Amino acid sequence: MGFAGAMAMAMMVDALLGWPNGLFARVGHPVTWLGRLINILDISLNRTIDPSGVRRIAGAAVATFVIGVSAGIGWAIQLALVFDWSRVVFLGILAWPLVALRSLYDHVAAVAHTLQYGDIAAARSAVAQIVGRDPAALDEAGIARAAIESLAENASDAIVAPVFWGALFGLPGIVGYKAINTLDSMIGHRTMRHEDFGWAAARIDDLANFIPARLTGLLFVLLAARPSNSLSCMARDANRHRSINAGWPEAAMAGALGARLSGPRVYHGSIADESWLNEGARDPLAADIRQGLMLYVRAMVLLAGALAILAFA
Repeated sequence: MGFAGAMAMAMMVDALLGWPNGLFARVGHPVTWLGRLINILDISLNRTIDPSGVRRIAGAAVATFVIGVSAGIGWAIQLALVFDWSRVVFLGILAWPLVALRSLYDHVAAVAHTLQYGDIAAARSAVAQIVGRDPAALDEAGIARAAIESLAENASDAIVAPVFWGALFGLPGIVGYKAINTLDSMIGHRTMRHEDFGWAAARIDDLANFIPARLTGLLFVLLAARPSNSLSCMARDANRHRSINAGWPEAAMAGALGARLSGPRVYHGSIADESWLNEGARDPLAADIRQGLMLYVRAMVLLAGALAILAFA
């Protein structure tokens, strides 16, 4: 179970260091490297003049290529490492940039800090860094709701899922997953440009996140102050979410905090009429973001501890 130990190390390094700004300025980040490749392929192969079927095939080919190349590079690097405990250390360091544990905490905490002191304008600016909805339309409850939803969903997408696949397959697992997730975030949208071209990327992302999303929800349930409330909300409302995966950690978080999440929101001037999670509960406030962050930290500590135990078992 050396892969599990490497993922635990990656989590610990990221919790301590994050991804330093100086390092980002010099070399960027693996996700930005993937983003550049995907953007080039999108511009080159996603032609609006092509029929729908051709664009789906082109998008599937792009997704397969990006995931295959990414996982292949990870496999080649992993194969070159000597099989002993030093391999765990090296794999952990190499996996570190692909675990956004510290970054997620810092971005959500920035929203909580500004909202707590009543600076709505600054809070809107901070939450705009992590969600796609129109910040100008958000009041205090809307800002808190957006931050908590982002925290819950990205706990799965940015930490639990990459660590899950990394624990199973090592470096090719975590690198391959980040390729899948980046593809989905860039071309997996239901827009005129990407409805067909990004279809395969979105479906692959749904599949890759199926288990991690439910695992994240379970972690929140186990460590909630009111586990029964969290569990009942997750079981009742998870499938009401537009996403087959995001509803699980979000509903578990809603039940744990005793607040309602999701619901109608504004994207690019249009209202998206989403279902409520934990409907009938109160609206969240700045203090609930702090409570959500505390639950997130406990869940990540439990996950890292479980990985460490697996490594030493």
